Amino acid sequence: MTASMTPPEPALEPFATIEVALGDIIEMGHGRGGKRRIIPIIGGHVSSPHFSGKVLNIGADWQTVFEDGLAELDTRYAFATEDGAVIEIINYGLRHGPKEVLAKIAAGEAVDPDSYYMRTHARLETGDDRYRWVNNLLFIGTGIRLANAVHIQLYVIR
Repeated sequence: MTASMTPPEPALEPFATIEVALGDIIEMGHGRGGKRRIIPIIGGHVSSPHFSGKVLNIGADWQTVFEDGLAELDTRYAFATEDGAVIEIINYGLRHGPKEVLAKIAAGEAVDPDSYYMRTHARLETGDDRYRWVNNLLFIGTGIRLANAVHIQLYVIR
């Protein structure tokens, strides 16, 4: 294989910061794979060099928490930009770490974000012509879980 046939190395570009406000956890009990729960997404804020806006009071994180503490995160929600576009976010990820750190997170305590792993991959979609370009990009994110919120830093994969 020649050098010209090598796929390009991806680069990450900071894209947006999302502060997601969470409602009370709805416990579903144990399902086929682990403890199931739904966490309503009730608001928040998005800031980006491209736009800013509000996270809408619609959507949720459907989680599965496995016996070893691994949380599978499966979210769908939307935000409205200040100029009126609505952009959907589908975000899938994983959160895990030492038992004592996960226990503190579950208790609503603040912990060092470097003491656990929270990573996601996201897809954004809109029908608004001004932002239709987001439909053609892939994103990854890092997250911080707080008592009643999640902070996500999204990066576009170039």
